[in-house]
Amino acid sequence: MDTFAKRLQHHFTELSNHLPPVPSEVHWLLPLTTLPESKRVFALFLEKYYADNRQRMLILGINPGRFGAGVTNVAFTDPVRLVHDCGIENSFEKKEELSAQFVYKVVHAYGGVAAFYEHFFVNSVVPFGFVKNGVNYNYYDEKPLQEAMKPLIRHHLRSLLTLGMNYKVCFCLGEGKNFKFLSKFNEEEGFFEKIVPLPHPRFIMQYRRKRVEEFVETYLTALEFG
Repeated sequence: MDTFAKRLQHHFTELSNHLPPVPSEVHWLLPLTTLPESKRVFALFLEKYYADNRQRMLILGINPGRFGAGVTNVAFTDPVRLVHDCGIENSFEKKEELSAQFVYKVVHAYGGVAAFYEHFFVNSVVPFGFVKNGVNYNYYDEKPLQEAMKPLIRHHLRSLLTLGMNYKVCFCLGEGKNFKFLSKFNEEEGFFEKIVPLPHPRFIMQYRRKRVEEFVETYLTALEFG
């Protein structure tokens, strides 16, 4: 039977095999094509939580980092969260990512992993990550990279909507450059009726850790009422 999980798996496989070139010294993070374990756990994750045809609301980060989706290909889900929260064993080194820690606080506050993924699909504006000089790099960190990504972003978002995402609202993780770019691009392309910005999980965990529970409530309110 055709399911959301199967359509998503096909979408990300296709994307990973048809990527635009990037500026010199910038390199793609492509776990689906370079790490067999990523391909395996990503398929298990999709089948576990998306083997249906329910419509989901989309939550978009920036692009994956080296210790989260840059390894697992599951957005904001590091190898530790994959085991402890999603029940998916994996052979990756069990490194934690700050953003993943916060996102799963929200997931559990919402009602748990199954309840959360029944209503939402989490991904990124650019679905695969970048490194430059050995560290994480964002698609908006340099103009040539941002411009090179526009056709990919356009195809990615249009395809996700076709696959079964809710076009009425999108939640953007990052109230600064990510929201600014996505809002302008959305005005040009008309993907979503509304984009709701939220503080980025890494910003919260790195600079506002003492207020984590307050930010969890901010997320819950936004996700519930859009």
